[in-house]
Amino acid sequence: MIAPSELGRYGDCMNQPDETTHFGFRDVPLGDKQTLVNDVFHSVARRYDLMNDLMSAGLHRVWKDLMINALNPPRSDIPFALLDVAGGTGDIAFRAAEAGGSGFKATVCDINSDMLGVGRERAAARHLDDRVSFVEGNAEELAFANSSFDAYTIAFGIRNVPRIDHALREAYRVLRPGSRFLCLEFSSVDVPGLDRIYDLFSFKVIPQLGRAVTGDAESYQYLVESIRKFPKPGAFAEMIGHAGFSRVSWQSFSGGIVALHSGWRL
Repeated sequence: MIAPSELGRYGDCMNQPDETTHFGFRDVPLGDKQTLVNDVFHSVARRYDLMNDLMSAGLHRVWKDLMINALNPPRSDIPFALLDVAGGTGDIAFRAAEAGGSGFKATVCDINSDMLGVGRERAAARHLDDRVSFVEGNAEELAFANSSFDAYTIAFGIRNVPRIDHALREAYRVLRPGSRFLCLEFSSVDVPGLDRIYDLFSFKVIPQLGRAVTGDAESYQYLVESIRKFPKPGAFAEMIGHAGFSRVSWQSFSGGIVALHSGWRL
């Protein structure tokens, strides 16, 4: 369990003018991180999904399917509204729409216009643009009314948010009582031997793969560094509970490479 003093690193004291945060392994002014993250995703948007396949050997599809299984959208005409945050290219929303019934609607909210552009194109190609809509917005300040959604998902995005605590509180605010928060995120490898292989692949292979496929090694260097800076599962679970969620839990997959975090808005 994380101590209250440690929670302060991710907690409420995030508004000091000289506050810094991490951008990969670099410390940067807190106000600069969002622009730097935006630049990363502007650069890789068109090849983002291809790179996910290459970097994970297709495993990201399995992890996302496990997230949708946990979400379990109703297969009926009962209205069900999903908010998928930082999901610009639509992967999670499309899977949920295809799993849900005629009452299912998804709103994808992402701060990056290029990622949203790719998502809109994919939605039209899949004939899902009547069930999945795309909105440009900031996870820290969602432009939705209180108690607007039946579920909130965020996959491989929350570690890029400058103020994670703000995003978690916003998630709690926009969910209806009885609704669920689900976060799929890279985690901490917990299998001896696999951790060394994973580090070698992450730092030596992925940036060069990014250079070959997208022409941008630096963005993928940031992405692998950001994984190492993200809180351990127990610490992140404490943050979810601190935002107001109940019955907080997590499950690790693939030797701890990823974890699926869950919380309920009671």
